[in-house]
Amino acid sequence: MRVIVLGAGGAHKTETAIARALRTLGHSCRRVNVVGWTRYLKGLAPPLVRRLVESFEPDTLIVTRPAIRVGADTVRALARGCRSAFWYFDEGSAVREDVVALGRVVDAMFVTYLSQVERYRAAGIAEVRYLPQGLDPTTDRPAARAPRRYQCDVSFVGSGPYPYRHALLRAIAAVCDLQIRGPGWRDAPSDLPVRGHRVRGARFAQVVRGAAISLGAHAVPEQARERGGGASNRMWKVLGCGGFYLGAHVDGIEAFARDGEHCAWYHDADHAVALVRRYLADPEARTRIARAGRAHALACHTYAHRLALLLDGRGYTST
Repeated sequence: MRVIVLGAGGAHKTETAIARALRTLGHSCRRVNVVGWTRYLKGLAPPLVRRLVESFEPDTLIVTRPAIRVGADTVRALARGCRSAFWYFDEGSAVREDVVALGRVVDAMFVTYLSQVERYRAAGIAEVRYLPQGLDPTTDRPAARAPRRYQCDVSFVGSGPYPYRHALLRAIAAVCDLQIRGPGWRDAPSDLPVRGHRVRGARFAQVVRGAAISLGAHAVPEQARERGGGASNRMWKVLGCGGFYLGAHVDGIEAFARDGEHCAWYHDADHAVALVRRYLADPEARTRIARAGRAHALACHTYAHRLALLLDGRGYTST
């Protein structure tokens, strides 16, 4: 099969992982960087993007949200004569107009949170399916060592402008050595132990290696009410990097990773603190669970597993 991936470019972008997974599955693939072309060529980008896509003669077109930069009409034209799918990576609850515009011009839309299926169907998109992100074995792998600056009890890597996370992070910081990293923490309260900015690739793996526990935390209250799983991209990256993952429990999540076997799930801040204390005192359990979690993710939850479903026109009907 000949597949075009139309979206963002860059070594750390999900589109790159998608292209790698497609080639792993034996398909020919061309990745078209819509973000780069529209940034530098402005209004001249759509006809160039059309030529790049059409010259490849694809059987299948996979678009991500940045594809809207060339306009819904261009994407609609490119989707004619081949199968097309839009894979939307977002955990927000709001229905976005640009996302709806893309969803309406392809054969099927795939979303990474189950609750989004009904939202986008109600917005007029007939085919919406559930397909969470996954592990990229090429980049999500354990680091050989961790610099001293990354060594701590608990690490949290995530975006800063979400005050909903602050109470949990304060509770964790009160009982252990917590390090917070990620974009958007410049104006964070002074009592939160922010130690750095965005980390990707090898540095992310080093951060995971340096922490006894890698923490996951909801950005907004709506995520706590997510049904049917809601497996975050952070979880797959931590598991791939060989880390012990402690994340927020949501209904159905154990169909993706089981508590005490592949990772650990907490129900509220007090429970998270109790689990931090428990697992910091039990390094053997952390090591066993982290190894099992990585093996499980590699066996069942890579991007190749996800793309096999997408190309077959299927998602997860439920967890």
